[in-house]
Amino acid sequence: QVQLVESGGGLVQAGGSLRLSCAASGRTFSSYVMGWFRQAPGTEREFVAAISWSGGRTNYADSVKGRFTCSRDNAKSTVYLQMNSLKPEDTAIYYCAARTGASTLFSSQNAYDYWGQGTQVTVSS
Repeated sequence: QVQLVESGGGLVQAGGSLRLSCAASGRTFSSYVMGWFRQAPGTEREFVAAISWSGGRTNYADSVKGRFTCSRDNAKSTVYLQMNSLKPEDTAIYYCAARTGASTLFSSQNAYDYWGQGTQVTVSS
């Protein structure tokens, strides 16, 4: 069983930055593909970013490319999402997710096995 706990959300003005963290339990964190998703009110959950087990490969949604950076520290069993140049449309609940036993950087939420409880990000205009 893997438990994921997100933190770092909050209220920020447009153009500002936030860094989300996702701490994972489990002895094999370094073998997980990790993903970030978000869900705004009235919309479906959407893919934001994914990172390989080593951190050497990343995948981003077009809407966040160049603004968001996903990284991980396997020694701390933590994955991060650095969000810069935030826009009001980035407002959502952000979730991290883990996929075991694979190396593909999936963008489909159905591919992930474990989910955190989410952290709210609100960007004011």
